[in-house]
Amino acid sequence: MRYQITGKQIDIGEALQIHVKEELDVSVKKYSERPTDAMVIFSKSAHEFVCEATVHLSTGLTASAKAHNTDIYGAFDDCNEKMEKQLRRYKRRLKDHHKDRAEPVELLGASTYILASDSDSDAQEPETLQPMIIAEMQTKIATLSVGEAVMQMELAGAPVLVFRKENKEGLNVVYRREDGNIGWIDPS
Repeated sequence: MRYQITGKQIDIGEALQIHVKEELDVSVKKYSERPTDAMVIFSKSAHEFVCEATVHLSTGLTASAKAHNTDIYGAFDDCNEKMEKQLRRYKRRLKDHHKDRAEPVELLGASTYILASDSDSDAQEPETLQPMIIAEMQTKIATLSVGEAVMQMELAGAPVLVFRKENKEGLNVVYRREDGNIGWIDPS
């Protein structure tokens, strides 16, 4: 498994990187057969350390977790525990979906954009209705079943997921509704 361990405006030493690799390797390999890569980012928020971890699995699914703690090792351990809990919870579902899938998940390239918000309440009326783009990034849109898409959204802790439905053209969306249920948009 490939690891990318970084710190945002903090220095992470060799000992922490070794600890992360060893502990995450044990946790992920226990509950998934073929993890491909992991990204762990450490940052500081006031007096607490924040650890965000994302693990990509060969099934095309992505699991992510985030934790805060006053100790950097504690932040990682809490994050790793959340990741392990997610993977343990979905282990059976991951295996069932992987058995049904004969080929790996197909990924379609796409662009994502970050748009500037109008956070200033005293702002003048904008001259144009076109929002200002502050960042552009590349992303992948997976071809999944609806069940896999819901599982992917829950594993990532995301409020919404855009995907291509298997054997169909066009994009679909699953999202978490305010009432706690999950909505699915399937264009004709």
